[in-house]
Amino acid sequence: MASASSQPATLSAEQAKVVLAEVIQAFSAPENAVRMDEARDNACNDMGKMLQFVLPVATQIQQEVIKAYGFSCDGEGVLKFARLVKSYEAQDPEIASLSGKLKALFLPPMTLPPHGPAAGGSVAAS
Repeated sequence: MASASSQPATLSAEQAKVVLAEVIQAFSAPENAVRMDEARDNACNDMGKMLQFVLPVATQIQQEVIKAYGFSCDGEGVLKFARLVKSYEAQDPEIASLSGKLKALFLPPMTLPPHGPAAGGSVAAS
């Protein structure tokens, strides 16, 4: 069998669903839940600190799962997995849903500032 580093990891849409589900499940493992809670506490809902504390822990949790599917056990492996998932999102609503659930596990909910006339903006049209 060829080593994982000699050929790029590729997954079918069905395999991607399985791996996404396993990654999501890994976040609920007691030891990983504790690690994520500690990272979130350290980040104090600050986006810069989220990148500093939460993202590395989330990346490590994903790496542990995806390395079994031929992805390298580093940040590049996680990025390749994310790109592969993204490529399937438009074709498969289940993958899009699982991907959204995964992102919600480590990204804080984004609150967008109000825009437009409905938000009471005072931008004058010229």
